[in-house]
Amino acid sequence: MKRSVFLFLLLFSASLAAQKIPAFVTDSLDGYMERALKQWNLPGVAIAVVKDGKVILAKGYGVREIGQPGKVDENSLFMIASCTKAFTATALAMLESEKKMALDQPVSQWLGDFRLYDSLAGKQCAVRDLLCHRLGFGTFQGDFIHWDSDLSRKEIIRQMAKYEPKYGFRAHFGYCNAAFTAAGQIIPEVTSGIPWDDFVRTRFFEPLGMSRTTTQHKYIISDANACRPHTRIDGKEQVFAYDNVDNLGPAASINSCVNDLSKWVLMQLDSGRFNGKKIVPFDVLQETRAPQIMMENNAPLFPSTHFNAYGLGWFLRDYSGRKIIWHDGGAGGFLSNITIVPEERLGFVILTNSDNNAIFEALHHQLLDAFFGNPYRNYSNIYQKWQSAQVKNQDADLKKSKELVAKKKTPPVPLKAFAGTYSNLLYGTISIEEKNGVLVMSMQHHPKIGAILEYRDGNTLLCTYKNPVFGIRVTPFEIADKKLRSVTLSANEFLDYGTYEFVKQE
Repeated sequence: MKRSVFLFLLLFSASLAAQKIPAFVTDSLDGYMERALKQWNLPGVAIAVVKDGKVILAKGYGVREIGQPGKVDENSLFMIASCTKAFTATALAMLESEKKMALDQPVSQWLGDFRLYDSLAGKQCAVRDLLCHRLGFGTFQGDFIHWDSDLSRKEIIRQMAKYEPKYGFRAHFGYCNAAFTAAGQIIPEVTSGIPWDDFVRTRFFEPLGMSRTTTQHKYIISDANACRPHTRIDGKEQVFAYDNVDNLGPAASINSCVNDLSKWVLMQLDSGRFNGKKIVPFDVLQETRAPQIMMENNAPLFPSTHFNAYGLGWFLRDYSGRKIIWHDGGAGGFLSNITIVPEERLGFVILTNSDNNAIFEALHHQLLDAFFGNPYRNYSNIYQKWQSAQVKNQDADLKKSKELVAKKKTPPVPLKAFAGTYSNLLYGTISIEEKNGVLVMSMQHHPKIGAILEYRDGNTLLCTYKNPVFGIRVTPFEIADKKLRSVTLSANEFLDYGTYEFVKQE
């Protein structure tokens, strides 16, 4: 009798465990992804799902490179971009736990030449401030200068003193990649010279068995199972060169796969343990998950969300009564998401090899709803409808600009008047040459990028960057005393919302 009861309880427990994996994952996900790849013209996606201490799914869909046969699998490499930030924040919180530094110490105590535009803010700025985007900068401020540039990490940190903040110090959330680069540079100061790259490798990658995970550009470009970056160019998904963001390292440079990142998620969901061994103290994880600054709550699709905040390297919010800990990542040709829900012992990783999709975000919500038992909504369709309208407007604007260029109107000054060197206090210099009726721009800190400038209309040029991540931009110029005074450059808002005026040198 007792044996029968025991077997019944065992079978009943197993049945309950099986019920925790929703039908969306077991029965519908493959079909959903097959439709989504076509819907978004997406080359490939990789997904891992962790539940109750196990990896219940680690799988690739589509191809590593459009037009090529190589399939995405669970070990295919992607740039994970800003999902790097949680590793950096956890590293510094660990060093605090080891009594080697404190998150509330001034940054200048470790980086002697650290400055901000407001000198008092620079003196007060703590390590914690770097890790939660509350310096007063506008979101992405300065990334036009840093992204894919030849500036070193130390030069990026010195540049921060030149950026006039958009908000008061600690007054408003403003996403800042340079701040995480600065935070990572504190690690060698604290550890007697161990670089950030080596620290995250020896403290996270190696103990977790993340054997395919690296922090440098040279590894992904030479890996046989690496996904190529894709973006939308002339209405089609096309391959282009990998961004090199080694200089931003601690903010954005990790390359990984869902098989490796599932181990990072397993550790996060097991109070810092992996295979029974403590990798990160639980109080360190709790520190990174504590809200540090509130963000706007503007998500009409999700009325059950009541707060949005940023912790240390993680976004935080509530959804359907649970605390969601997550981060997105975006680099040229890659978009990603890592999510953990500790009270559900649930986590997942979504990696894509195109920056022209919202499936990474749609699938994030799809999985949450499936595991929470919420009514089904096809988020891929919802997001695709929204993005299609946005792309349609962008295409219309670009078509208009190209039509204006094709009319070959006469500019207010001859094209040769544009030739020369231009200077911007934040960036440095650009040069413009007139070659056979075409204006060619080269950039001091982006030697591999540059652009073609074509006269558009009025006092505007059309700037087509060689790196499609920077985009095709309407570029104003100013004339003073019948002479060309300046051109004002910008990049895609995916990269930087700001504008940068370059004044012509006499």
